[in-house]
Amino acid sequence: MDQNVSDSGERQKSIETLREMIRDIHIAMLTTRSEDGGLRSRPMITAKHEFEGQLWFFTHADDPKVGEIIKQNAVNLAYADPERDCYISITGQAELVRDQQKIELLWTDELEQWFPQGFADPKLALICVNVSEAEYWDANQNQLRGILQELFFETEQEVKHDRLKWSDATS
Repeated sequence: MDQNVSDSGERQKSIETLREMIRDIHIAMLTTRSEDGGLRSRPMITAKHEFEGQLWFFTHADDPKVGEIIKQNAVNLAYADPERDCYISITGQAELVRDQQKIELLWTDELEQWFPQGFADPKLALICVNVSEAEYWDANQNQLRGILQELFFETEQEVKHDRLKWSDATS
């Protein structure tokens, strides 16, 4: 089912589905635009918090992706769980946040493998992505049928595909 979600009850259901999918998948590919205009993607762990239209990621303030975001803040986040046939594409505007209280609030011990100095690291910062649009595809969990079968073969499986404009989703 490919649809733009407009009914408010259906919209809330889609938002909750999106929240659960992001929580379960946890790692996103963050795509930015490089200085030469090319697209650059890298894996990022989504900070654990209740998704309300913003997604948070830890970084070092001097990382090259930060410079890319400052020059061009339009980004894409892609989440994928091929085993469950769940896929998400999010577009939004990213910004660098240097708020120590927010850093401490979102910090988890699993981040120490990338940031060994912990939340006291003076270079530690957050990237906040303000979601403008989110799309997700969620196939039935039958292991013999996946999204590729849905695309290339006749099947009775229905893939749920919703597109949410975030400004519409919160009204």
